[in-house]
This record gives sequence, structure tokens and C-alpha cells, in this order.
Amino acid sequence: MDVTVLTAMPNYPAMQVMEGYKGKWHVKEQLDGITIHRSWIYAKKTTGVFLRLLNYFSFVFSAMIVGLFNIRKHDVIICESPPLFLGIAALTIKLFKRSKLVFNVSDLWPESAEKLGIVTNKFFLKLAYFLEAWLYKRAALVTGQTQGIVHSISTRFPRTKTFWLPNGIDIKQQQVDTNWRQLNGLSDTDFIVLYAGILGHAQALEVILKAAALVKEDASIKFVLVGDGPQKDALHALKEELQLFNVHFFPNTPASKMPPIIHASNAAVVPLKNIPLFKGAIPSKIFENLAASKPVLLGVDGEAKELFIDKGNCGIFFTPEDETELAAAVQQLKNNPSLCRQLGANGAQYVRTYFDRKKIAADFYSQLQQL
Repeated sequence: MDVTVLTAMPNYPAMQVMEGYKGKWHVKEQLDGITIHRSWIYAKKTTGVFLRLLNYFSFVFSAMIVGLFNIRKHDVIICESPPLFLGIAALTIKLFKRSKLVFNVSDLWPESAEKLGIVTNKFFLKLAYFLEAWLYKRAALVTGQTQGIVHSISTRFPRTKTFWLPNGIDIKQQQVDTNWRQLNGLSDTDFIVLYAGILGHAQALEVILKAAALVKEDASIKFVLVGDGPQKDALHALKEELQLFNVHFFPNTPASKMPPIIHASNAAVVPLKNIPLFKGAIPSKIFENLAASKPVLLGVDGEAKELFIDKGNCGIFFTPEDETELAAAVQQLKNNPSLCRQLGANGAQYVRTYFDRKKIAADFYSQLQQL
């Protein structure tokens, strides 16, 4: 099987093109035996809608040109969404190259943008919903990260072939550096609750800081937030307002450098906003923590709760955006080390049994062969 990746010049999460790639239209490189084509993107830190759209569409345009003129025909094109607009480039390349399109949906967009209030322009939303339907109907297969996503697409577009393609774990054991706590001023006796990921609107991360305020009398409980994103400044301001000495922020860290941080934690918190849309969400950060035998404090209702709390018994559920329940769950795990260890062990066994990445990939490859 020959795999080629077409992506943008590296710029995430700082929203600045990295050194070595600035000012370039197209870069071709090899990584682990895979050919990677990188094309130009307009990247700039901004919260403005116009510049954000310029960021998206600059890559749509450059990817279309590079895909048409610099990459040979492939049997299948797999396009990731969001951003939904990438489907324009993927479908154009599909038509000219006579390939089959697989559209992978990790978040229902524009529905999520509308429900979160990120996009409110009625005309733009109408165009986005039209584009969504146009792409789904022309894809040979639409895959969804969660069963809720697949159900939504299958219900609205019954003639579209769908497939559940969940996240998973690499069950290969890793050697982990164990002195992260000492290097970062944290004690071996601290009970560390970890959040690692984007500091965004959907995550409702204020719940972590508000829970930290409720338990700050216990100096051994520490909250570690690793990442960057649009809510970073607001969260830092809230920390100062609440005078939280028990909350520690760390910059965005590559996935390859995360194992020592996960290993150093006692539990992971995985929150989302309390809106019906997220009842079909399964945040990918769940898997890495469970694979490392860390229980999750899950503030996500619906499918994630059913899988990882009700079936897997991998952690403790708290009502999304409810800091009182989160604080109580943290104290429960801290005061009951045997429960904390047992939930972590349950999680490791559960994801190894049902979310082995090799098996997921084999099942997906079987679907591709049937197209």
C-alpha cells in the first residue's frame, strides 16, 4: 500500500509557519517512509472571522494546486473535516484524478460552530450546510469518529455509505522518563489532575479552575493544564482572579513528549460544554490517558459516558460544567488510592481490548478495499 500525505506548512498551534518552511509554496519530504507534501498556508494569530477564513481557504487553494500538479493519481483520497472547506480541494482532486473520496468527520461542522455560537451569520451557515451535503453525497464513504456522528450523517443522508472509525491506542509499551515532577517543582506526594489539549471554547475549561478553587485548602491537590488556544489568556486571568496556587499551566507539548507528563499524573480530566451536540463526542485525549492506566474524570455526557464509565468503568463522571461535582470526584480519587488504581487498570484493559489501533486500521482497510 502506497500512502501520500498532503498537508499545510507546519503552523499549529502557534498559528505561525515554522522556521524552514516560511515563504515556501511547496515542500516535499519523507517521514517514516511516507511521502509528505506540504503546501502554503496563510497563518496568523487572530480571532477575526475574515482572517480565520483566509487561513482556511489559503490552504484549500494551495492544496488543490499541489494535489493536481505535484501528486500522482491515487485510488483513494481521504479528507479530514473539520475544516469542512478542505472538502472543496479533495473533491476537485478526486474529479480530475478519477479517485474515490473518503470523507472523515471528527466533528459535525457547521452544526458545532452554530451550536457553540462561533458562527452566527445565517447566510454563511446556509452555504456551509449546503457544502456539507454536497460533499457527503459525492463521497464514496463518510467515516465518523463517534457513533453519534455516524448516526447523524446516516439519518440526514440515508444514501451515503458510512463507517465508524474511532480513535484508538498503540498498545506497544513505551519507556517513560519518571522525573517530570521533580523537574517541574511538583512533589511525589502531590495528587496531580491533568488536562492536556487545546484551550478552546468547546472544552469549557473554566470548570477546572473553579473546581480547583473549591479544593485549594488541600495543598496536595494540583491541577496541570498543558496546551495553548484561544482561551489561554482568559484562563490565566481567571487563575489570577481566584488566586489559584494549585493550578499550573504548561505550553503546548508535542505528542511524543507527553508520556512523561501523563505518567506523572494521577488522573486526567476531560471536559466539554454542557450542550446536546456533545452527547455524541469522544475526545481523543481519553485514549492516551486510559492506555497509561490513568482514570478519567469525564465531563462529557452521552456516548463517551456510556463507553468509558458505564461499560468500561474507567473513571468518574461529572455533569459537564459542574465544578462542584468535579471537585468531589477529585477528592474521592485522592482519598481512595485503591479506587484510583483500579479505575486506571480497568481503563487500560478496556482500551486495549476494544480500541487497539491496529485492529481499527485493519477494519478500515477492509472497508477501503470494498469501495
